[in-house]
Amino acid sequence: MDYLIDTTTDQIHSTGGIALVGKICERIGFGCPSSTMSHPEILKSLVGLLVQGRTRYEEMELFRRDRLFRDSFGLAYVPAPETLRLYLERMEPEQVQEEVDRATISLLKRSTLSPIRTEIQSYLPVDVDTSPLDNSKSHKEGVSWTYKQFDGFHPAFSYIGREGYMLSCELREGKQHCQNGTPAYLERTIGLLRQLPITTPVLFRLDGGNDAKDTLNVLNRPDNQFFIVKRNLRRELPEYWLSVAQSEGTITHQDESKTVYTGFHTGKTPTDDGPDMDIIFEVTLRRMAHDGTTLLFPEVSVDTFWTNLYEPPQTVIALYRDHGTSEQFHSELKSDMNVERLPSGKFAVNAMILQVAMVAFNMLRFLGQSVLSMEELPYKTAVTRKRLRKVIDDLIRVAVKLVFHARQHVIKLWDRDPWLGCFRKLYGICGAL
Repeated sequence: MDYLIDTTTDQIHSTGGIALVGKICERIGFGCPSSTMSHPEILKSLVGLLVQGRTRYEEMELFRRDRLFRDSFGLAYVPAPETLRLYLERMEPEQVQEEVDRATISLLKRSTLSPIRTEIQSYLPVDVDTSPLDNSKSHKEGVSWTYKQFDGFHPAFSYIGREGYMLSCELREGKQHCQNGTPAYLERTIGLLRQLPITTPVLFRLDGGNDAKDTLNVLNRPDNQFFIVKRNLRRELPEYWLSVAQSEGTITHQDESKTVYTGFHTGKTPTDDGPDMDIIFEVTLRRMAHDGTTLLFPEVSVDTFWTNLYEPPQTVIALYRDHGTSEQFHSELKSDMNVERLPSGKFAVNAMILQVAMVAFNMLRFLGQSVLSMEELPYKTAVTRKRLRKVIDDLIRVAVKLVFHARQHVIKLWDRDPWLGCFRKLYGICGAL
């Protein structure tokens, strides 16, 4: 089949989902004219790029003549790449932070945040973690050697709910240890949590890199707040914990290859002046290697956790293992949205871009979660979270025709487009936020 390539004067756009994003911006007031910051339309233009998985300034040129892009965000003009770069460098980071926090809280108040349920009660998970951004072979401010053995940044992220909405983020230098600045970051995250209408107890989950008394002092509060922090064994011998497990623990698994003990241990405290905390432990005595080779001397592996939960040890361990889901959220930001090689050479500008990327991340998450519950979904699926790459492919990159008739702006989709029903219903949902 040979096609003839021709032109048309009809306004055809390959990213019709920008209309959905623009409507969300309008409803949550992100970059609205009443904003106290200068040139808020720059932030909306940046969101329009980020929800498509675009991060380079130069890609703004693709939408200079795109009327759908301009009208969806209510822009007087679509900025040139040089204008976008210049105005971002002139913005005050504190004002951008304030605008992003306000928009984030506004959207999260309108979103469904699903808790984790155990036999005792439910908890709303808040996963705090860091994830390096690879910016190798660049000379950007703040780029340095990370623990992943490449040059880049080392930002911190907080995700809330089983859906994985992003609550807060903070760009950090690559060489910065994950614990450095974490207590202050947690205080700010808790402050954002208090602005949400949450009635379910909150469960913070952190890795062993944050095993420090300052972190635990922030988390160990009586106001319906729980935590699980993986302990750093430091100089504690595995043989010590094996003896504890054999005397105080319960065998939860045993076969010819290994024996697994779980239980809780008291008598240790993370701070000299702090209260005693329960330590949940899981000790594995392995007699056979994974390839079936019998070990001459059994291997002992130990995992221990600080917690203030009143749950059985196995439940606490399962709750912490679920914390690993946050790695998928990192992947969606870095791979699906392409937010890894940040575009600016200035650290403060990249920090603002990462903040705006959080708003775009949550908008895509909202669209993905909203469409999963629709009867009009073109295919049947049992998943509970739609990956952001699929949201971009299915809902943002929808081909539409823009028509002006009888003083009305009309977006037309192909009448056999499988996403037509979802798109139409989703636009109504966004308009009713």
